[in-house]
Amino acid sequence: MSTSRIIRQRIWEKLNAVALPDTRFHMNFAEVIPDFVGSAEATDRITALPAYKASRFAFITPDNCLVELRRRMLAEGKPFVMSTYGIYRGFLYVEPGTVPKGAELYAAWLDGMEHFGRPITLEEITRMGRFDFMVTGASAVSVDGVRFGKGHGFFDMEWGMFTDLGLADDATPVVAAVHDVQVVEDKLHPSETDILVDLIATPTRMIEVTGRGRRPRGIKWNLLEKDTIEATPPLRELARIRGVA
Repeated sequence: MSTSRIIRQRIWEKLNAVALPDTRFHMNFAEVIPDFVGSAEATDRITALPAYKASRFAFITPDNCLVELRRRMLAEGKPFVMSTYGIYRGFLYVEPGTVPKGAELYAAWLDGMEHFGRPITLEEITRMGRFDFMVTGASAVSVDGVRFGKGHGFFDMEWGMFTDLGLADDATPVVAAVHDVQVVEDKLHPSETDILVDLIATPTRMIEVTGRGRRPRGIKWNLLEKDTIEATPPLRELARIRGVA
C-alpha cells in the first residue's frame, strides 16, 4: 500500500468522529471531502488573512468544508471560480450581484452553485486574469504542506491547467482548510504532481508552512489516461489549445 493511501486510511478513521455526513455520499471519504465540526472557525482564520482581504479573483474547490467560505465570499461580492464535482462539467463562475441577498448559503452549496454560477471556459478565465488566492479542502495535509485529496487527482489537474495558462504559479497563495485530525505532523516527500500549500487553516490554529518546496507546473499529459481527458471538458479544451493529440 502506498504512503499516501496509508495516510488517507489513518486520517479517515479519525475523521469519522468529527465529519458531517454528505447528503449523497454520507461518510464515504473516497468520494467526498466532508464538512467538519469547527469549519466556521477555520473559515474565520482564512478570512482574517491579508491575502484573502486583498483578493479580487479567487479559485475555490467544491469541497463541503468550504461552504461557509463560499457563502461569505458571495455575501462580500468577491468573485470566484469553482470546479464542478469531478470537473465533469468544467468550471463555474459567480459574479458579484448575481446572488440575491439572503440566498448566499444556498448559492454556496453545490446545487446552488449550479443554479447561480455560469459555466466558464479556460479561455474565458485567462481573459479575466490570474487567480490571486486559492483555497482547497483535503483528506490530509502535512505540516510541510503536502496535500492529499481523495486520491482522484482533481486538484492536481486543476493546478496543472491553471499553471499551464499562467493563471497561477509558485507565488500564488494556496490555503488548505481541514480539521485538526487531518493534519499530519510528519514531514513528507511530495510526488511530482503533489500541490504544496502555504497555509493550513484548522478550527484551532493557522499553520504557516515554512521552507515549502516548489510546486509542479503544467499538465503531465503522459500520466493521464485518454478516457480521463475525454471525460474532463477543460482538459479537452487545453489539449486543443496546446495541440495535444
